[in-house]
Amino acid sequence: MRNDTRLSRMLHVLIHMGRHEERATSETIAQMLGTNPVVVRRTLGLLKEKGYVRSEKGHQGGWTLGKPLSEITLLEIHHALGTPSIFAIGLSTDHPECLVEQAVNAALTDAFEQAQALLLQRLGDVTLAQLAEDFDERYRVAMLP
Repeated sequence: MRNDTRLSRMLHVLIHMGRHEERATSETIAQMLGTNPVVVRRTLGLLKEKGYVRSEKGHQGGWTLGKPLSEITLLEIHHALGTPSIFAIGLSTDHPECLVEQAVNAALTDAFEQAQALLLQRLGDVTLAQLAEDFDERYRVAMLP
């Protein structure tokens, strides 16, 4: 199963947007991500619906932030992208009458629910501004002689 990288990719894009004054075109973003501009427009369209980005059409058009990075959490972007499944691990349902399968699925379901709740809480605690600050510090350290 392929990993869903939309969250990390969109966080990357949004932090770049926060660092640049000029609008970013779908073509520029697509080139940065190694994807198609249509995919960029479709994905950023989900964020636009929630007010996290704005777009302007035309020759001077492109994408800009709709809110400051400090007002956007990772959880909000996760939800805007359609809350894809956090875990790729699934339950076996081949033999629902099997008591062993029932016991295994009950234990796994409980573990998945607890892990997902913790992860979603953590995503809600982190703003994009905090990620940008982490980048700034990493950049500063990387540039030291």
